[in-house]
Amino acid sequence: MAKKYRYELPEHPVDYGVRVKATDLKIDSEAQRTINPARAKAIAADIKPHALGSIIVSQRKNGDLYIVDGQHRREACLLAGIDTIVAEVHRGLTLEEEATLFLIKNRESAKTNAHDEYRIGLTAGLPLFVDTDKVLVSHNLKIGSTSSNQIGAVQGILGITDKYGPDVLDDVLTVAEAAYGRTAETWDGIVIGGLGEFIGRHRDVVDTNMLDELARKLEKRSSAARLIGDARSFATGFGSKADGTGSRKMASYRLIVEAWNKGRRNNRIEIGG
Repeated sequence: MAKKYRYELPEHPVDYGVRVKATDLKIDSEAQRTINPARAKAIAADIKPHALGSIIVSQRKNGDLYIVDGQHRREACLLAGIDTIVAEVHRGLTLEEEATLFLIKNRESAKTNAHDEYRIGLTAGLPLFVDTDKVLVSHNLKIGSTSSNQIGAVQGILGITDKYGPDVLDDVLTVAEAAYGRTAETWDGIVIGGLGEFIGRHRDVVDTNMLDELARKLEKRSSAARLIGDARSFATGFGSKADGTGSRKMASYRLIVEAWNKGRRNNRIEIGG
């Protein structure tokens, strides 16, 4: 099992309850999510200064204050004509550490969309994102709206790296392309997620020498689009129950196991094994 990737920061000075001028606060887009003007306007329309809480700020070596978390509240204050806001001020951080702090503050809240998290994770130089991106680049892929050269299933590919390691993600992308070519369906989260579980769980059987055979079996079974449709039907009990991302991924995994086992006497894999 691959080691877990962690977000970590060095010890550094932090000042709490500091009141700062909203106009003095700067934003570094490399360490921030994309601002949503409508969200800022909604906060400003019903703003309650005493209920804003503390924003997170980094004071850089030159004294400049950069927002780590709270840019929508700061923008709302500017719109509402509020001059100051309370901040938690961190000192002595690099840009990479600011990005890491942002992710730490937002990881459990799910406030950050996956694409922003990926971009900021790369800015932070965090191994989970860096290792994943190296694999994508080696396959001439990047994060974006799913297409022949882009993957939208950000959490899916990060999950494979985190759970099984970048080598398994590399094998997953290799098998997917060999079986289905470079299409949007090839990089769909259902296909990639199912392959990740299959290769990651059964590395003892499906090592690098068996990847070509796995690709041939998947190509013979069906197209990527068919695998996606079958997995969705399987996950919903053919319309009798609701499903989620996890259940679709596991349905895909089970269908891949069935394809692998078809016609085999040796190296068979038990469902759920």
